[in-house]
Amino acid sequence: MIMDDLWLLGDWWEEINESRKWQDGIFFTLSASFALVSAIALIQLIRIELRVPEYGWTTQKVFHLMNFIVNGVRAVVFGFHVQVFSLHPKVCIWMLLEVPGLLFFSTYTLLVLFWAEIYHQARRLPTDKLRIIYVSVNAGVYLIQGCLWLYLWLDDNSMVQFLGKIFVAVVSFMAASGFLLYGGRLFMMLRRFPIESKGRQKKLHEVGSVTGICFTCFLLRCFADALSAFDSQASLDVLDHPVLNLIFYMLVEILPSALVLYILRKLPPKSVSAQYHPIR
Repeated sequence: MIMDDLWLLGDWWEEINESRKWQDGIFFTLSASFALVSAIALIQLIRIELRVPEYGWTTQKVFHLMNFIVNGVRAVVFGFHVQVFSLHPKVCIWMLLEVPGLLFFSTYTLLVLFWAEIYHQARRLPTDKLRIIYVSVNAGVYLIQGCLWLYLWLDDNSMVQFLGKIFVAVVSFMAASGFLLYGGRLFMMLRRFPIESKGRQKKLHEVGSVTGICFTCFLLRCFADALSAFDSQASLDVLDHPVLNLIFYMLVEILPSALVLYILRKLPPKSVSAQYHPIR
């Protein structure tokens, strides 16, 4: 009986994956979901700009702009999924799917940078090297990934494909570690503030929630990328794995982005001091 149920489940899974109707439905759903998150980020960016136009490109504004770009690119890619998954050489598919992933990494490690600066300032530690580290890490990630794409363009080598997926998994693990390190440190620091401190409880909830969401989503991404490196049936870069794409992108990008944008929805006050911190 159990074997029959498993067989029916497998048959149902294959039927959906191989159905053009289901493929279109799932990928268009992903496209619409990413477009919605992108629109929310853009609206929030406009609202912040109208509230504090005199502060130029603050960390908060850059964060929302990058969210708008990342989710917008994803929406376009999945909106034209048939053309995207039909591209040759195959490295073009990987580039279109992985570039937004790298931008997602840059977007959310911007939060890690912001928290690191707050933590270092509170501890009276030097902060001048933090931005250099952020830029250097991101530049290194893009450079290595670019070299892998170039090699695959010249020689579609299965070992390099494997290394590319492992590299993406490592990058995701780095991001998860960054959130755990500085999100955890900032959370513990806030817990030591007096209970009557204004906004303490709200900040604790904000930092704790965002840390938990981002750590979980990057850890899931790390696991999924590592699994796809060893198991071709878990690959996300093929048209006939729409269910896996739906589960993956919902769990590691769409839902986390929507939740973080909701948590960080508060606008900065109209009258701000020189100590104004962009992300609230």
